[in-house]
Parts: sequence; structure tokens; C-alpha cells
Amino acid sequence: QVQLVESGGGSVQAGGSLRLTCEASGVPLPYIMGWFRQAPGKGREFVGAINWRGNWAEYADSVKGRFTISADNAKYTVVQHMTGLKPEDTAVYYCSTKSGSGAYGYASSYPYWGQGTQVTVSS
Repeated sequence: QVQLVESGGGSVQAGGSLRLTCEASGVPLPYIMGWFRQAPGKGREFVGAINWRGNWAEYADSVKGRFTISADNAKYTVVQHMTGLKPEDTAVYYCSTKSGSGAYGYASSYPYWGQGTQVTVSS
């Protein structure tokens, strides 16, 4: 049974940093881990994705250069480092996983999801 548990959300002022962690279990190799976010009244938005080896990652243009995703395959853990946070980054952040590398930017491609963690950035 696949389980994903996010942690590390919180409240920061604009320009601050946060570190989100996703701990996975029961995930078959190979896999892609994706991060998405959802702000109130909006759809789920792709943030970034990384492969299980940690040697490939892609990011949404809105976070490129500010967010970095890393993977520790031995621990089945993925970390998203978020710097230079902006009020528009405020959302519930979800980690997700799928097999294969295609369509990594689409929420509908991911069958497994964590419960989400709130990130609030104040101006």
C-alpha cells in the first residue's frame, strides 16, 4: 500500500524559506515524485517533480530558481526547499507519486497523494 506523508509547512514572511518533506512507503520502483499546490478557489498546480534516482527534476516557471527538489532514494524521502517565498506561494502543498516519467506536470497522472501541508506567506 502506497503512503505519502508531508511535513514542514508553516507560516513565513515574504522572502523567507521553508523545507517540505515527503516520506513515501510502498512505492514501487521506478517512480516520479511530484509536488503540487492548491490555493483557495483554484485548481491543483504543478510545482515540480523528481525521479527516484534524483538525477532529473523539472519545475514550474513560477518557482524555477527559488525551489529545489532533492531525493534520498535509500530513505524514500523527497525534500522541497523553498526560498524567496512570495505571498502568491500561499497554498496547500501536496506530494504525489506515479510510475513512469510521462505527463509529470498533470495532477491527473498521479494516482497517489499525501494529505497536504499548508504554506502561508505574508507580505
